[in-house]
Amino acid sequence: MNNNNNSLLAFALGALIGAAAGILYAPKSGKETRSDLKRFSEDFSDTVADLGGDLKEKGRRIYNDGVDKVLEHKDKITEVFEEGKRAFKKYQDED
Repeated sequence: MNNNNNSLLAFALGALIGAAAGILYAPKSGKETRSDLKRFSEDFSDTVADLGGDLKEKGRRIYNDGVDKVLEHKDKITEVFEEGKRAFKKYQDED
């Protein structure tokens, strides 16, 4: 997952640099260039916001799946924990 995030970040950064270079070197007036930069920054901001929302939702799904797994195996986890407590008490009683 971390590799995907790094790749996505690298892609977004590359797109930002490429678009900025293209806008700055295009033969347009200052007013047109400022308008293009404003539009690009708004689009980029929307893209980053969407990416943040997607990552937040993915994190929420992972968390909920983890909670579901723990609850699904709660009885087994409790059983193993109780067995560990019994073994520890037995070990203490032997000393």
